[in-house]
Formats: sequence, structure tokens, C-alpha cells
Amino acid sequence: MASQFDAHGRLRHLVTLQGLPRERLVELLDLADSFLTPMGTFPARNRALAGRTVANLFFEPSTRTRASFELAARRLGADVLSLDVSTSSRAKGETLLDTIYTLQAMQVDIFVIRDAQSGVPDFICEHVAPHVAVLNAGESHLNHPTQGLLDVLTMRRHRGSFGDLVVTIAGDIQHSRVARSAHHALTTLGVGELRLVAPPALAPDPAEFHGATLLDNIETGVRDADVVMCLRIQRERMEVSRNPDPQDFYREFGLTPERLALAKPDAIVMHPGPMNRDVEIAGSVADSPQAVIAEQVTHGVAVRMAVMQTVMETLHG
Repeated sequence: MASQFDAHGRLRHLVTLQGLPRERLVELLDLADSFLTPMGTFPARNRALAGRTVANLFFEPSTRTRASFELAARRLGADVLSLDVSTSSRAKGETLLDTIYTLQAMQVDIFVIRDAQSGVPDFICEHVAPHVAVLNAGESHLNHPTQGLLDVLTMRRHRGSFGDLVVTIAGDIQHSRVARSAHHALTTLGVGELRLVAPPALAPDPAEFHGATLLDNIETGVRDADVVMCLRIQRERMEVSRNPDPQDFYREFGLTPERLALAKPDAIVMHPGPMNRDVEIAGSVADSPQAVIAEQVTHGVAVRMAVMQTVMETLHG
């Protein structure tokens, strides 16, 4: 695996939150926090990436993450190139590295990569020029580091510290890169208790989630929780025959108002999106005052600004 850090321990790439030192994680959260402005006011902007070029290579469908990275790069003053995989040279048979080398020859400074195949961001890290950074925007079921950062930023802004926090993540844990990145971040930050709730068919290997409590009962998982995050059924990452029936899943594991009432009265409700309303989460819960789902989206732009500014300072600061 290629190193995410330069010789001085500074962040050069961001492929995973696993193994990211707490100091670096907190620095990214603090910088992202500084980019947040009240809704209705102008968003934060600077010229940290002025003259730089960011290429978004999304070889897997995305709306939120791609738009968030584009806005983040533009608000830092960068030129942005976004490739449509359906018309890219890779779809015509060009190798991934040839695509990277072609764009690198156009003086791209940051590659933002999203791919359904495991190992692609790390592979690109090993082959880019020394002045180029690679950011993982979602990799198979393994990693989604900027999502993990925005999730813990949301928790921190509402709860402050993590030591006494009870966080419940419910849904398709087995296929979720969101759950894995959240686990990496929360473990590093010293979360009080992390509960993972999933039906047996969608439960992960416990070895992947060291320190977390695995449960198959949503009521037990939600009881007295400070944070409840629901996950979408990852239909694109499982066999068709294993897709649960939506009505059955909602009856057994959906976050209903009655189940949310078991959490602490001031518990917050999160979801990485896109949501399947009345499957993993009731529409009324998603729209309730306890839901901070829209805030997660706002925080995503700030987090991606923080990551891009940080890697550019490492390479060219």
C-alpha cells in the first residue's frame, strides 16, 4: 500500500482513514469547521488552489459526492475537470494508467477517484508524479474517507467530545464503505461506544470492526444512543438473490418514530444518502427536527475543501 504521507508525516494523499493519526484527523476537522458559514450567507472561499487543476474521475455513479468535490475545488479557486465514465477513454478500452498519465500531462494536480473496484485509489497513488495528490471519493465497500470525516464533524458539532458518545449505525453494514470509514474515524477519536446493527445476512466480519458491538436487534441498538445513523441497502454491491424485501426490512430494522424514541431525547439522526424512505428510515424521522442529514451535506463541502487545501500545502506549500 502506498503511503498517504510525505517524508515529514504530512498528508499527501487521502485513501483511507484507517491508521490516520488522531492529530491529523483533528487538524482536518478543525480546518473544515473554519470553512462553515451560516446558511443564507456566502460560502467560504479562498485562493488556496488558484492555478491548480482538480480532475474528478468517477467510474461509479455519484451525485452528492461528485457535486461536493466540484464545489469544494471551485471555492478554493481551482480549475475543475469532471469525466463522464460513459464517454471516457477507459470505457473505450484505454487502461486506467493511460488515462491518468494523459490527464497528468495536462497538468492535473489532484485526482479525485471513485471506483467500484477495490484498490484503485491506492494503485493510482503508486503511479502518479511526485507533485500530484490522489483523493479517494469512494472505493468498493472498503473506504470513503471524506464521508467518514464529514460524519464525525457533524457529530462533533452537535456533541463536542466523543469519549461518552454512544453511536449506533444501522442497516447494511457488510457492504458499507461509509460504516467502515466511520468506524476508523470514531475509533481514532475514542468514541465511547459504537454499535452496529444489521440483519445476519448483512452483518460484517467482526474482525473488520474491532471494538464495535455487533447487534441484530434495532431496539437494543438504538436504546440510549446519542447518534443514530441509518445506511442505505447497498443493492449494487450484493447479489440480487440476497436483496432483502423492503417492507420486511422496514418492519424489522427501519428507524421508525417509535424506535427513535428509545434513543436519548436529544439524539441526532444521520444518513449518508441517498435515502430509501420507509425502508431504512421513516420519512417522518428523516424530516424531523432531530435529523441533521442536510447538515451532513453542508459539512461535506467543507471537509473536501479542507482535504484538498491540506494536500496542496503538503506538495506545494
